[in-house]
Amino acid sequence: MTCCFWRRISYGEVTLTQTPEYMSVSPGDTATFSCKSSQRIYYSGVSQYVLSWYQQKPGQPPKLLIYHAWIRPSGIPARFSGSGYETDFTLTITGVIEDDAGYYYCQQGIVLPLTQ
Repeated sequence: MTCCFWRRISYGEVTLTQTPEYMSVSPGDTATFSCKSSQRIYYSGVSQYVLSWYQQKPGQPPKLLIYHAWIRPSGIPARFSGSGYETDFTLTITGVIEDDAGYYYCQQGIVLPLTQ
């Protein structure tokens, strides 16, 4: 199984740097991704860090995995977890399964879970 993860993305004066650029893991492994911000991304309006994580598979739109640094939207498996504060954030996938293959992105900004 292969998980790809890369990019340096700028949002105005905020730059997010993700590592590693590429990761290959086996089912059952733990995958850990890092996202470093060039500045603190805490928004007092919601009293939260405004850092989100997405998963994207080819031909599909990005899927929200984590918002406000560590909150999982309804329906996201518990094997996905977020942590971190100030400028350093982490996405961890515990017990990786084949279906987790894809691209993973961090984003700064206000993101609320969508309802259907």
